[in-house]
Amino acid sequence: MMRMNIFSSMSGRVFAILLLGIVSATMLTWWLAFGERQRTISQYRDSHAVERAEQLVLAMDALPAANRESFLEMAPRLGLRVTTLPALGTDQAPSSAYAAALSERLGKTFKVISLPQRPENCPRISMEKRSGAPNCEALGITLHDGSGLRLTLLPPRNPMPPMHPEFFLYLLLFLFIIAVLAYLVSRMTMRPLNQLAQAATDLGQDINRPALPELGSTEIRQATRAFNAMQSRIRQHIQQRTHMLAAITHDLQTPLTRLRLRLEKVADSELRDKLIGDLSDMQMMVKEGLDLARSMDSNEALKPLDLDSLLDSVCNDATDAGQDVSMVGKSGSAVMARPQSLRRCLNNLIDNAVKYGHYARISVQTAQDGGKKMVHILIRDGGPGIPEDQQQKVFEPFYRMETSRSRDTGGTGLGLTIAQNIAQQHGGSLQLSNLPEGGLEVRLSLPVKVA
Repeated sequence: MMRMNIFSSMSGRVFAILLLGIVSATMLTWWLAFGERQRTISQYRDSHAVERAEQLVLAMDALPAANRESFLEMAPRLGLRVTTLPALGTDQAPSSAYAAALSERLGKTFKVISLPQRPENCPRISMEKRSGAPNCEALGITLHDGSGLRLTLLPPRNPMPPMHPEFFLYLLLFLFIIAVLAYLVSRMTMRPLNQLAQAATDLGQDINRPALPELGSTEIRQATRAFNAMQSRIRQHIQQRTHMLAAITHDLQTPLTRLRLRLEKVADSELRDKLIGDLSDMQMMVKEGLDLARSMDSNEALKPLDLDSLLDSVCNDATDAGQDVSMVGKSGSAVMARPQSLRRCLNNLIDNAVKYGHYARISVQTAQDGGKKMVHILIRDGGPGIPEDQQQKVFEPFYRMETSRSRDTGGTGLGLTIAQNIAQQHGGSLQLSNLPEGGLEVRLSLPVKVA
């Protein structure tokens, strides 16, 4: 699970790709360099072996025949084995690269031929089991006086060099440095993206948040500039809509007030009551429409807020207004909130509970959610509840259910929409669920933040 969490993030993937790429490139470079080194050593060794064989043959040719036997005793120390041959044929040409190279170095005055790989030609190592490569290189050389030599070039021993403890220490140090470098590069690369993601989250909570500083590389500055321009356009559109609704509300207040005064003079009491009721509905819709716009564009600053004190105040106000509201439990938490907006959210939720469920029972819980401390405000009522297929639709503006939640009860379909907007501005959420024993539970979840 931990491995999946690491590689699910972009920084983890960049870190893994960088680490794997650097280590793979280093290993490939080391392998190519080691191969080239081995080839260079092999070429030097072959050239040196030809040169030693040439010097040995020339020395043997210069010595008298009587002194050659004593000189041959020194040949194995040079990595060569030289024995005399009774006679060699002269019609055979060298067949190996080593024999051809030695023949070229000695010149045409010496006859060099390749001998078959038999036990008698390679007596020392013929019994050694070697896979792939030949056991030895056996040559027959005819000197100036006609005597023959059997020259056996012993295969070079090329054991792997021993691994010293320092090698593993240096390897671990190298891997650690590479890992730290990959980690720093991944963090440096992902930091601007994380800042943009956090800015987008903060934008949903506060449209008036300060613009991001345009720092970093050209691409990051371009993305930041585009993000700031988008925030400015969204803020301008919301402000224009809010100002438009505010102007409409202000302009409608005066004619609606005059119309209400005139309706009071209508002689027919039944007609007068109906007209005044319709006028009250119009005034409520205008007011809640303005509240909806304000809930999406709040200029109120975030402040440290004692949640228990706010809940006590809201519950007391509702009780004083004659509503059946009670509260159980304390959160003991402080949140960063807009006091008036959060109060409006709680008032809407309590009004809905009392209006459609006859009472409101409030409880508070705290829990850890995704590494964040959350406070959950639960508001339960005794109403019929909301069908599950409509629990998300009731958050849409002006949506009303066809049963008890109708305009006859005074609802406009904006209360839950306003409450949800305010909850989202505070980084929280609003969820609905039906209770098994009947009634509806509204869960308002807010993150506990420190000022």
